[in-house]
Amino acid sequence: MSSIIETWRKILELARRPDDEEYRLFLKIIFLGLFLVGTIAFTIRSIAIFMLSGGPG
Repeated sequence: MSSIIETWRKILELARRPDDEEYRLFLKIIFLGLFLVGTIAFTIRSIAIFMLSGGPG
């Protein structure tokens, strides 16, 4: 148990808050990921609705 506590103590000593530039980069990556996942989900759902409705005509 003491080795686990020591490991966590070392991790917390090395941890630091991101600066503004790093924080903005993280936000851009997160929003890009959300956009891509949303786009893929929308595309799949649109194709499924199109196929289930019988297609054109």
